[in-house]
Amino acid sequence: MTMVVGNIQAVWNLICEEGNPMAQSLVDRIIAQQKWLEGAGDVLQTAINKAVQQGNGVARRITDALNGTWFGHPLHPALSDLPIGLWSGALLLDLSGVQQGADILVGMGIAGATATALAGLTDWKDTYGLERSVGLAHGLLNTAALLMYGASLGLRLSGKRGRGVALSTLGYATTLVSSYLGGDMVFGKGTAVNHAAWQAQPEDYTSVMAESALEENRPIRAMAGDTPILLVKRDGQIFAMADTCTHAGGPLSEGTLEGDSIVCPWHGSRFCIRDGRVQGGPATMPEVSYAVRVRNGQIEVKAAG
Repeated sequence: MTMVVGNIQAVWNLICEEGNPMAQSLVDRIIAQQKWLEGAGDVLQTAINKAVQQGNGVARRITDALNGTWFGHPLHPALSDLPIGLWSGALLLDLSGVQQGADILVGMGIAGATATALAGLTDWKDTYGLERSVGLAHGLLNTAALLMYGASLGLRLSGKRGRGVALSTLGYATTLVSSYLGGDMVFGKGTAVNHAAWQAQPEDYTSVMAESALEENRPIRAMAGDTPILLVKRDGQIFAMADTCTHAGGPLSEGTLEGDSIVCPWHGSRFCIRDGRVQGGPATMPEVSYAVRVRNGQIEVKAAG
């Protein structure tokens, strides 16, 4: 019995060993082997970012809207419920023989999937590495499903209902596979989650640095225990907020101060230094803002009430 337990433990240690291919999920290994996804991702991402830059302020406002900056939450996952729900209903109505209702839900799902794809593409343009490859595979599968449903609707309306139902069923199965990849991006790779959500916030005033060390209009990183804090002195007033960008974890203290805004050096998200609110995407969630006081020459911060 001891030998068996020892062998099981040895296998487990091998699987969990850092750098061991077995530690990766099967899906990640399959995606990583598709080297063409890296090249395609480079080309597509470069084209999207170039178009956004050339579009100046208008393009930036559109991408902010698609990111969900106005919503306070990533827009893509909220929209994704629409096509999945509508197409699930269509499948049930097809099985029940309610033809007209199924066709209406297929059409509505196509409209919802189109909006979802635009929001997803906007989020995807700021991803890198394996995360980007998984996201591209996710998007390609969703595009294939959308085309299947479009063709299915055409077949249904032209009287070839059997073929149309068969094609939409295949599209539904494709959507389920793609949904797994989407879930892996969020829950496995942390795409579109608040990267500052798990940082401890001091409940009592905590000394972080000497006031004399903080220069006017020069962002600097300080530590409140294990939590990185961004400090900015502007017009003699000191502001403090989380130093970790909520979008992808970038260090805001290495960013640029523009008026009352700090611009993340990684993807250009903008936050107000006075209260942490989002002033520009791709970030959608605000930064934690801290109350500040100076005592005995030391800057002290605590979580704002």
